[in-house]
Amino acid sequence: MITTKQKRGKGRSVQELIGIKTFTKYGLMTGRGELLFFRVAPTNISVLSHANIEVKIRRLMMVLSALPDIEIVCTDSSECFDDNKAYLTARLEAEDNGRVKKLIKKDIDFLDTIQVEMAAARQFFFVARLKGQKEKQVFETANRIESKISGEGFEVHRLKKPEMKRILALYFDASMQGDTIPDIDGEQYFQI
Repeated sequence: MITTKQKRGKGRSVQELIGIKTFTKYGLMTGRGELLFFRVAPTNISVLSHANIEVKIRRLMMVLSALPDIEIVCTDSSECFDDNKAYLTARLEAEDNGRVKKLIKKDIDFLDTIQVEMAAARQFFFVARLKGQKEKQVFETANRIESKISGEGFEVHRLKKPEMKRILALYFDASMQGDTIPDIDGEQYFQI
């Protein structure tokens, strides 16, 4: 039996279901406001002295107190290989040819090696949610936020549309090449 909630959801796009409306000139418009993304380069604190670590913490506290509504996001910087590994493991069990089994085993070992190397590859973002601002106000706010983060000694970069698409693709486990995904699903098949 189909519920009323299922009827309402039928025919809705993925964008609608996750609350994304469109890309804007500076960010991503959602049902709860415009999101601006700022990538912050991580600092390897294992090589810093205790005093320098305290300075970094204090500077992060300064950013957070100056921008209390900022959100912090941490994501993997590469896709997960679990599905590929599961496929190869199933393929290894089903394979009868010894030579092919050897090759599949090498592929599994290679994926393990890559995954271990990328386990520490993380991306850090500050996300600002703006509501009801005009384009000029968004631009000024984005510059102010970027300036504040940078002023506290963090290496910061405001994301452009292709970079935001890549993050979304990684987040939803779709592809490493998220920046090449069309804005509208199937759009590439209807271009004249």
